[in-house]
Amino acid sequence: MSVSRRREERLLDAGETELVKRTHYPELDAEDDKALPELIRLLRERRDRARDVSRRQRRELRGKASPSGASPAADNTGTREKAALLAAAVKRVSKEHERRRAAGARERTVSGARRALALKRAAGDPAAGRPTSRKADEGMNPVPNPRDAPSGAVKQEGQEIAMRRGGGPR
Repeated sequence: MSVSRRREERLLDAGETELVKRTHYPELDAEDDKALPELIRLLRERRDRARDVSRRQRRELRGKASPSGASPAADNTGTREKAALLAAAVKRVSKEHERRRAAGARERTVSGARRALALKRAAGDPAAGRPTSRKADEGMNPVPNPRDAPSGAVKQEGQEIAMRRGGGPR
C-alpha cells in the first residue's frame, strides 16, 4: 500500500523526510550513481534505529522491559509505520542502484563484444596464410579387430541359451 507524502511528513522528522523524498521517482532519477550507496547507507541507519525503537516499545508494552523514557510507551504503531516507510525507501533505492549497475554491466558487455568483432574483422581471413596444397582426406577408416569372431558368432551362442531359458526372444 502506498503512503501519501502528507502521511510521510507526519511520521518522519525533517531529516528523514528529506531522505525519503530523494527516494521517490523524479528525485531518485536525478540522483548521481555515486550518491546512491551513501543514500542507502543513511536510510538503513535510520530504518535500523526506528526498528530498534519499535521493538523496545513493544517490549515495554508487554512488560518485558522497563520504560526508557519518563513514561512507558503506550503504543508503537507510529514507530512501526516509520520503520516500514524507511524500509520501503531502502528497497526503492536499492532496486534503482541494482538497475543502474546491471545497465552499466550490459553496456560494458556490449562494447566488449563490439570491440572483439572489430578485432576479428580487422584480422581478416584466418585461412589466407595457409598453403593451398593441404586438402581434406576421406576421414577416419575403420580398423578391424582380429580377436572378434567373424559375423558375431561368439555373441550369438550366449544369446541362444538366454533365449531358451527366458522363454523366447526379448
